[in-house]
Amino acid sequence: MKLKLDIDSLNDDFFADARLLGITAPIKSYQFCLHLNKKLGFNFRLNADFEIHLRKKNRNYYFNIYESTEPNSFLVHYLYHNQFDGEYLLPEFKHMDFLWLMKGDFVDEEKCSWVKQAVKSIDGVQLIAELTNEKIKNKGNMVF
Repeated sequence: MKLKLDIDSLNDDFFADARLLGITAPIKSYQFCLHLNKKLGFNFRLNADFEIHLRKKNRNYYFNIYESTEPNSFLVHYLYHNQFDGEYLLPEFKHMDFLWLMKGDFVDEEKCSWVKQAVKSIDGVQLIAELTNEKIKNKGNMVF
């Protein structure tokens, strides 16, 4: 008997009850995280265990993931850098510099709106928008 891994199902499970924001802010990842931590009270830190590795055109690409947990909650915030050396984690969103994934607990509309408004107030942020599951073609690239 052969077992087949259902990748689409795994991807759907990973994104179940998650919210994803795309952010256009042409600044360095560490600087952006510093702003988020200082101005908004997050605690984003680079998580080397979750680095995404893609191999395209016989080259290796590495995408950093920053992580911030919320006290007294299962909610975890992940900030992905969408670009590495001319390649994109989500090529369908080339105009987005960062991808902010909120998962692990329900995120209501009020909390999501607060995050969007707060991020908009950071110098260098040009755009922030929620990305819906239907629009994400390469979401498997984000699964760690």
